[in-house]
Amino acid sequence: MLPLDEVRDHVIERCPARSPVSLSLDQVLGLVTGHDIRATESIPPFANTAMDGFALRAADTRGAPAELQIVETIAAGHAPTRVVGPGQASRIMTGAVIPDGADAIVMVERTSVEGDRVSVHIEVPVGNHVRPAGDDIVDGDLVIPRGTVLGAGHLGVLASLGMTEVLVHPRPRVGVISTGDELVADGGPLAPGQIRDSNRRTLLSLLARVDAVPVDLGLVADDEDLIEAAVLDGVSQCDALVTSGGVSMGDYDYVKAVLDRIGDMRWMQVAIKPAKPFAFGTVAGVPVFGLPGNPVSSMVSFELFARTGLRSMMGHGRPVRDTVSAVAGEDLLRTPDGKTHFLRVMATFEAGGIVVRSAGGQGSHMLWAMAKANALAVVPDGDGCRAGEPVEVLLLESHVDR
Repeated sequence: MLPLDEVRDHVIERCPARSPVSLSLDQVLGLVTGHDIRATESIPPFANTAMDGFALRAADTRGAPAELQIVETIAAGHAPTRVVGPGQASRIMTGAVIPDGADAIVMVERTSVEGDRVSVHIEVPVGNHVRPAGDDIVDGDLVIPRGTVLGAGHLGVLASLGMTEVLVHPRPRVGVISTGDELVADGGPLAPGQIRDSNRRTLLSLLARVDAVPVDLGLVADDEDLIEAAVLDGVSQCDALVTSGGVSMGDYDYVKAVLDRIGDMRWMQVAIKPAKPFAFGTVAGVPVFGLPGNPVSSMVSFELFARTGLRSMMGHGRPVRDTVSAVAGEDLLRTPDGKTHFLRVMATFEAGGIVVRSAGGQGSHMLWAMAKANALAVVPDGDGCRAGEPVEVLLLESHVDR
């Protein structure tokens, strides 16, 4: 059996980042920047007020209260028309431009107005509630380094700088093929020996979650010519392919026969449970991930290998999901077999840390327990861990319930 890290490194090496392309801001959420992005202007571009109030000279508030003449009202989005002189003030709204002559803002709650006069009840220092030009970003600043995963805040920064496009590593189009005369996908009644095709729907959903573009290449009968045609069609329109089933040692499977003939594949046994069998290679230069057929094995194999390879193609500097430390809320037992076990668990946040408990049956065919799980406990070879002991986990969801 091969070590997990060796197989993952093999996948990453053969899934290099795709060349960056320029995409509009509405297309790049979650994608990785392909170059350094520098500011082309300052933010804010002008000194403005952080409060509704009055723009004035700080010196005029010494010995407050002080009474000043109101010379104009400045709304956000409008330029001042008057210079604030000694003994004067301009009514100003949040975000509006600081007028010439003014060097401070007094908030409206610290004033009272009668006619065109304002009484200022407190002294204020120079710069009070003033946001100087470039307070957030200065023209020329490096705002988003190459290799950054773009979040909502990043897109807000780009929009505030007037940028409408950004160079990113694009989402790969990834085709999913199901094969097998025993599979039924139309929801109809099952004949003896038939099962429903669940893996294709699961894998298409996992691809969407990893920010790839899922492409349903359909259910193909057990016929080598049909399978070859489907694979060749897939690699002609996709950047990667995912199949499930027929990757065990000794299997004679139609998919395996086709991929061996038209591709450059490696059929592996990995020292993990579930998802021990795994195939990976290329057809016409396009990466092909051959996942096991059992539903849970297929999902775990996707998490460990396909997700890693696809994130590498998308330019992620750390394509492998990091583990986090947790505590076993109950015994998580296993038997020694030379493999690392990935147990399906439910993680919750309790007393300042993450606690995990079994999600149910751990068989590779038990999809319901996998559906309930929000994490995988990484249990090294041995007897497992006891309640209260530390355990490393892969969090499959972005949040953990309290």
